[in-house]
Amino acid sequence: MKLACGPWEMVVAPEGAAILSLRRNGRDILRLTPQGASDPFDHACFPLVPYANRIAFGTLEWEGRLHHLPRNHPGQTHPLHGTGWRERWDIVESDAKSVTMQRERPADRHWPWSFTAVQRLELDAEGLNAWLEIRNDDRGAMPVSLGFHPYFSRDGATALQFEAGHVWLADDQMLPTKTAPADHFGDWSAALPLEQPQLIDHCYADWNGSAIVTRDDGDIRLAGSGTPALHIFLPPGEAFFCAEPVTAMPDAVNHDEAAVLAPGKTMQAGMRITSA
Repeated sequence: MKLACGPWEMVVAPEGAAILSLRRNGRDILRLTPQGASDPFDHACFPLVPYANRIAFGTLEWEGRLHHLPRNHPGQTHPLHGTGWRERWDIVESDAKSVTMQRERPADRHWPWSFTAVQRLELDAEGLNAWLEIRNDDRGAMPVSLGFHPYFSRDGATALQFEAGHVWLADDQMLPTKTAPADHFGDWSAALPLEQPQLIDHCYADWNGSAIVTRDDGDIRLAGSGTPALHIFLPPGEAFFCAEPVTAMPDAVNHDEAAVLAPGKTMQAGMRITSA
């Protein structure tokens, strides 16, 4: 499904409620999903629901009960990114510039609470507005963290700039261990080149909600709403990087950082990708 407004064009799909491409003036702002791709990791962007990033070894204790979640993607030791990115959503509303998708999901072994998720994607003359909501349809409270996983194209992009309070360091399985100053890997507030010598796959907490991607065709602003953390995935030598607005750190439920969502209650997160 193709959406357009002004200089912006976007292609979306109900599989994983995914964005397959996002272009401005004909140039890829998010990386282009390969034709015929079947792996959701190849998508340009997908929602993170009902949890963001990893849950360590799929084990979590909630309200005195221990739960074990199975692995949900080949090659991944820990359940990753929730359930929504791997499932087909229903298109409930659409027009030339926007689409709303919904996923009603009963409890199962991948997530032991029932919920309904809604994602709305809309283009305007400035860029993309994304909105994600989850409602707890279960009889008990459930842990929740939300977010978005955009893969930005490095074609024409040279630097990234943002401000945060601190960064979560991680072990060799990329599970959070302790915090460090936000400039531990370099001073992002002054803008750092996207070409870094080491892998960065870390969550920056107390993010101020804004980041700037320096591009040769005009800078891009990433903004988050209700997302006090920004997860950066910057793999050396790749044609993409990720800057993910999220509501909490990886493995949030095991660090008492997940939100507690009561039955019938909702929680939202938002993201904007616009010209700076």
